[in-house]
Amino acid sequence: MNKKNIVYLFPGQGAQYSGMAMDLLVSDAVKKLFDTASEILDRDIKELLQSDTDTLKRTDVSQSAITAANLAAFVFLGERGYSPCACAGFSLGEYSALVCAGVIDITDCFRLVKFRGEVMQKTADRLREEAALLAEQQAAQSGGADTDNDTAPGMAAVVGLAPDAVEELIAGWKNQSAELKDLYAANINSIKQLVVSGTAAALTQAQPLFKEAGAKRFIRLQVAGPFHSPLMADAADAFASALEQIEFRNPIIPIFSNVTGKQISSGDEAKKLALLQITSPVRWVEVEAAVAACAVEACFETGPGKVLQGLWKDTGSEIPVFAAGTVEDIELVR
Repeated sequence: MNKKNIVYLFPGQGAQYSGMAMDLLVSDAVKKLFDTASEILDRDIKELLQSDTDTLKRTDVSQSAITAANLAAFVFLGERGYSPCACAGFSLGEYSALVCAGVIDITDCFRLVKFRGEVMQKTADRLREEAALLAEQQAAQSGGADTDNDTAPGMAAVVGLAPDAVEELIAGWKNQSAELKDLYAANINSIKQLVVSGTAAALTQAQPLFKEAGAKRFIRLQVAGPFHSPLMADAADAFASALEQIEFRNPIIPIFSNVTGKQISSGDEAKKLALLQITSPVRWVEVEAAVAACAVEACFETGPGKVLQGLWKDTGSEIPVFAAGTVEDIELVR
């Protein structure tokens, strides 16, 4: 394999698992990376990477941990002579891609994802608390109705409908119901699957409507909040100040944006898109199309898990995607 005719795809939240990237510590470059991460995060990154499953689900933990795992795979591959000709990252993974493309350095990346995770978790916690309080008030007014159901905003996967169809349905429903005004397309994962964000009421009301429209499954996701939607506007507002303190340079290799699905042209554009990304949908199908157009030999899922490999299969592209998040995975690539 030509070690330079490849694209790196960096995974985002949901790919994490306890112990990820720990095998990569055989590399001196990974050890140095972990020392840097520990200093910036003010906690032992090795301990963080070995957190239990529930802890790793927290946005203020997972964003730093997954970024460390992604960048560990990145530097490990670099030691072995791999040098991508383009890159992209899914949601949080885009920050690892920004490092890969030379837009930000590793220290600034960890500063950003640490703060990003904290403000997103804070907004998610506030939304959950407000929803619970409202449910209690409504229950009291109705004479103590059952409030055991989850009342918090969140996300759900809609399986079996094309993304365009889902977006059209959502646009039409917003004019029909006050609750459905808070339903948004969030992650456009593949031609067969889209994730929506919304309030609990919006998700509950949308579920039978999607089924009637032909969806095979509607799966509520175990996530901290309604990510990649306008409901996260407070987090974006808080994150803006952190972004302003970081230098974003022009990319040295092509990098593709979640927000637009297109190649990022400059550091200034990258910074603007980093802010928009918090409240905008992840247009991964368009990113995949842009990557496939590069006509490279292969793509590497540079980080934990194999989520992006699964999504890539739906593209129909003949370009293979190899797992590259562990020593064993990387040694199997030929």
